[in-house]
Amino acid sequence: MPQVEQIDWDFPVTVAQCVLMSRVRGRLLPWASKAEKADVARVLDRLGIGDLAGRHIRALSGGQQQRVFLARALLAEPDLLLLDEPTSGVDVRTRHEILHLLGELHDGGLGIVLTTHDLNGIAAHLPRLVCLNKEVIGAGAPHEVLVPSVLEATYGSPMEVLEHGGMRVVVDVPSEAQIIQLRDRSA
Repeated sequence: MPQVEQIDWDFPVTVAQCVLMSRVRGRLLPWASKAEKADVARVLDRLGIGDLAGRHIRALSGGQQQRVFLARALLAEPDLLLLDEPTSGVDVRTRHEILHLLGELHDGGLGIVLTTHDLNGIAAHLPRLVCLNKEVIGAGAPHEVLVPSVLEATYGSPMEVLEHGGMRVVVDVPSEAQIIQLRDRSA
């Protein structure tokens, strides 16, 4: 599933046509069969966007566009989804909807691997994290991985981890210059 920013939104394609693009292997005929159209409708309905099948992808919200590309990936009935920043470019509400949907898919037996830089928005939704920086720096449950030593080794910058509402929140440790600047502004 690609990042939304990498898509040519002017390409003339409807939601259903975009989802059907995932069925390229072993095709003898360029048009969709009744069974394939039914499969597309089933996947779109599962993701809550069945009523958008005839709309142009450009006319959708960011969250709807992400669901279209997720539907395209799911049409092939994969054992594993590889997602590159699946919540980039969407609002907080849509991010939570996408993550809850991915959680449901995972609970249903689908393997999901995703990349993200959004530690605070995503960490609470994932059962397991792996931090990489040329090698595995940390792996495990969020409470095991989201610790200052692992984050500093991963990102090369000091970070603090705070508890808020039962969730871990990662924050940058301000530099001495930033602290002085903040003091000057508040004075």
